[in-house]
Amino acid sequence: ITVDETGQNEIIVISGSNMNLTPVEIESRSELFENVSVVLTQLEIPIETVVKTAELAKKHGAIFILNPAPVVALSDGLYSLVDFITPNENELELLSGIKITNEQSVIEASKILLNKSVKNVIVTLGDKGCMLINDQTTKHFNATKVNVIDSTAAGDAFNGALAASLSDGHLIDEAIEFANKVASISVTRMGAQSSLPYLHEIGDLYSV
Repeated sequence: ITVDETGQNEIIVISGSNMNLTPVEIESRSELFENVSVVLTQLEIPIETVVKTAELAKKHGAIFILNPAPVVALSDGLYSLVDFITPNENELELLSGIKITNEQSVIEASKILLNKSVKNVIVTLGDKGCMLINDQTTKHFNATKVNVIDSTAAGDAFNGALAASLSDGHLIDEAIEFANKVASISVTRMGAQSSLPYLHEIGDLYSV
């Protein structure tokens, strides 16, 4: 992971064993899906393995979150299994074919994904926060203003916090506010795992 003077990162991926994770291996541990409420994946494993994971999540009634990174083309079949897709602006642009230049273009691009049967699109916008777009609402959530040191793992922080909050039964808006807060804290610290905050650092935004 390289980081420039503004704290923005560029990730170099050497896939290694990740790309050897097969749908058969996921299926062989299907019992792990029986008592979970949320399943979160990204795209550093084979796309067919992601599809199998999504199928098992839906079979067992779990919420399925897809963080489309590193971004690749997705099938309509996978889109239809997604409860929440969480692209950043670049990923949304590549998935939708729409050039992202402003809030209206974010909405337009997100509706293309909704038309593929995704239930909710949450677009992460860096220091501009994020937007939730679904068939019922379009809503912008502001980010906490912080001094950005290293944006590495901000997306991971956001997605993990979103999943944790939803799994504890919080409403979508509450889960997004919490995820925004966690991501904002993570960018004020160097590193990936080392930048993730403890629960007590989040304050009143997280209460079960």
